Order: sequence, then structure tokens, then C-alpha cells
Amino acid sequence: MSKLSEKPSENPTAPAPALLSSEVKSKSEFSLEQRRILLRIAHQAILCVVEGRPAPDAPPFPAGLSEPRGVFTTLYLSRELRGCVGYAVPIGPLYRAVAETARAAAFEDSRFLPVTKEEAPRLEISLSVLSGLVPIRPEAVEVGRHGLVISQGGRRGLLLPQVPTEHGWGRETFLEQTCRKAGLPLDAWRKGASIEAFTAEVFGDSDVEVSC
Repeated sequence: MSKLSEKPSENPTAPAPALLSSEVKSKSEFSLEQRRILLRIAHQAILCVVEGRPAPDAPPFPAGLSEPRGVFTTLYLSRELRGCVGYAVPIGPLYRAVAETARAAAFEDSRFLPVTKEEAPRLEISLSVLSGLVPIRPEAVEVGRHGLVISQGGRRGLLLPQVPTEHGWGRETFLEQTCRKAGLPLDAWRKGASIEAFTAEVFGDSDVEVSC
């Protein structure tokens, strides 16, 4: 499964997302300690690359961090977007997906130069752990709760739940911008494109204290 970037390509400097887990679920899926572990994994994955050292062997993780999950890792530097890459569907254990997407966001996001050794310790990281994808009718899309994947004819675009709230979009604009992300006409969602939704638990360095 290829990695996907989730930000609108025309706006690479969107503000850092607010924590939306309370809007998506009444109870957080991940404990404070689990969040710290995942964020630490993301930071270490990037630091190992810039410092030229091998990644440490993965210790045993709690069951919840070893389940296959889709995840997006978003990087910020001075509150400006510095990279974002993720998997819309599970490709392996969550802890491994976090490490892979963190490295990809830092060094493979084509919109940005690779993160430098000087920048790496200053990065702020936000993780969006995704639920499964389910088909959804356009009128059932809830801005701030659902992320969207729209696909048609081999083209596919994804936007995370926090994106429309960051930009002040309503439902139709959200659907149109997801079509744009897929490289489809803005009205493709009205004309037979597949629409799938997911929720995400979003958390980052600003929500927990992470010691790297």
C-alpha cells in the first residue's frame, strides 16, 4: 500500500491541528502512556536517520500498539507543516507503521526538503490513528468527525478529520477538496466516485510530555 499525504497540496503551511479525539470518540482509545510511547517511536525513527545510527530493536509492546492500524504522522517546525505521510489502511503493527510514516514524513514528502540534523530535535509531531474505512453517503459526512477517502478510476485522495475544521470548510467543500486531492473533478463525489469515511484519534507533543 503506497503512502498518502493528507494535506491539501495548495496549502503546505496549515496550522497545527487541535486534539480532536473527544469529537471522534467519547473515550480515548489510547492511554497517556501509550501516546507517549508512539510519539517517542516517531521521534526516534527520525533521529536515528539524521544521526546515522541503526534503529533499536523493538521491545514488546502492549497489544493495542501491535495491532495493524492505519496512521498518519504529521511534522511541524515552528508551527508550520514540515511533512505528512501515512497509511490509509493497515499495513502492519501500529508501532511499526508510526516509525515508517515518521521517517517518510521527514525524508520522503516530495513537497519539502528532507529534515536536517539541526531541525530534527525541534520537530513537533502529531499522530492520527485511523479506524477502518467504511462506505458513507455524502449527506452523512460529519465535519470534524469523519476523514474521507474518495476514489474513482484509479485515483484516490484522502483528507484527515481535522483538515476541514482547520480551513473552515462545510461538508460540500470538504467533499470537493477530497476530490481535488485525488486529482478528480470537484463534483466527482456527485457522479459515482467511491466515498469512504473513517475516524481518527489525534494526539501530539503538545498534548503529552515526550522524553526522547
